Amino acid sequence: MVRPGGHVANVGVHGRPAVLHLEDLWIKNVTITTGLVDTRSTPTLLRMMAAGHLPASSMVTHTFPLDAMEEAYDVFSRAADTGALKVVLGEQQHDVLMVRAA
Repeated sequence: MVRPGGHVANVGVHGRPAVLHLEDLWIKNVTITTGLVDTRSTPTLLRMMAAGHLPASSMVTHTFPLDAMEEAYDVFSRAADTGALKVVLGEQQHDVLMVRAA
């Protein structure tokens, strides 16, 4: 659901093809953006996490040790089946984040 003139950002990984009805989006003048996270926003996101404004730990659904990297990638590649949102490799330390001031 999006308002006329609104924006839709595709920021996830799909487990199967996504169907878009372009005729509906066109008539409502909707803008669709896709892609990976750009590097310009990363420092801002890290500062927000450090300040406690982004609940990063609640986004992590799976944690694997480094020696289970192949299993972690398998779980993430089947996110629709596994329920993976964010997969972490290494020790679970979601509340510790060091960020230098900009």
